[in-house]
Amino acid sequence: MAEQRQRALSTSGEALYEILALEKGATHDEIKKSYRKLALKYHPDKNPDNPEAAEKFKEINNAHATLTDLSKRNIYDKYGSLGLYVAEQFGEENVNTYFMLSSWWAKGLFAVCGLLTGCYLCCCLCCCFNCCCGKCKPKAPEGEQQEFCVSPEDLEEQIKNDMERDGETPITLQPTNATEKTQLIGDSRRSYRTES
Repeated sequence: MAEQRQRALSTSGEALYEILALEKGATHDEIKKSYRKLALKYHPDKNPDNPEAAEKFKEINNAHATLTDLSKRNIYDKYGSLGLYVAEQFGEENVNTYFMLSSWWAKGLFAVCGLLTGCYLCCCLCCCFNCCCGKCKPKAPEGEQQEFCVSPEDLEEQIKNDMERDGETPITLQPTNATEKTQLIGDSRRSYRTES
């Protein structure tokens, strides 16, 4: 149970300061001084047989990296480790927007506006009747057969047949003996016809 609480993201923003044995409003110099002192104490080279010291050293480095970065520190001070997680997922510039939209009053406003305008009901009914049930789905005119899916091969064959029927044949071969250089530079008169 204690491990679950430790893994949960906090919103208080105090744990990193506690790792460095500082108060929440510590200055940059205090953070640097405390980091150096604790890093020397728990460095893996000074404690080769102590795996707990190596883990503590990693925590100290993580706390120092977060608290010395001004934007991350501001997010951590305001929203805690949950804010850092949101910044990692959505970007640092979107943290305030995320927390504003996830607040209880924003959710309530969204629900009230949807109920007053009837948009939720309208969208739900349109989706259900048109897609799920199919009762209100538009029907094809009588006598026409409706195709739902056409394979690419069938579509290509249909296009080719339509073009042949109209008297237009698609160009399928490239010229073999003509080059761009001879056509454009050879004569003073430009000709784009090739003899096959």
